[in-house]
Amino acid sequence: MSSTRHMSTAPRNRREAVAEALRELAPRLPAFEAEATLERALSSAGLRGAAPDTAAWLALVAYARHVFTEYDSLLDDGYDRDSARHFVLDDLNAILSEWGCRRTVSDDPEEEAAAP
Repeated sequence: MSSTRHMSTAPRNRREAVAEALRELAPRLPAFEAEATLERALSSAGLRGAAPDTAAWLALVAYARHVFTEYDSLLDDGYDRDSARHFVLDDLNAILSEWGCRRTVSDDPEEEAAAP
């Protein structure tokens, strides 16, 4: 009697590794947003050397902040970056939650930097 086991295969390249990390991080992220976030993670010079899960998280937060909150409008109105981030924090975490993220963004930059 032989049994067939389903084994997940390891990602073959950076795109697959970041995409897999993104799926695990935000399982309800719509396909369009997933592709846009993935492209952001892969094209960002600052994320090239980051671990796939770190690149996925930072790209997801940046994408959600710029596309789904009033962050850019606040910057245009003259708010500094930290103030604008503070004012959109609840909206940002709400959208991340909708996408199935268990992790949230903190209002404390040091706490956020230390988060896994």
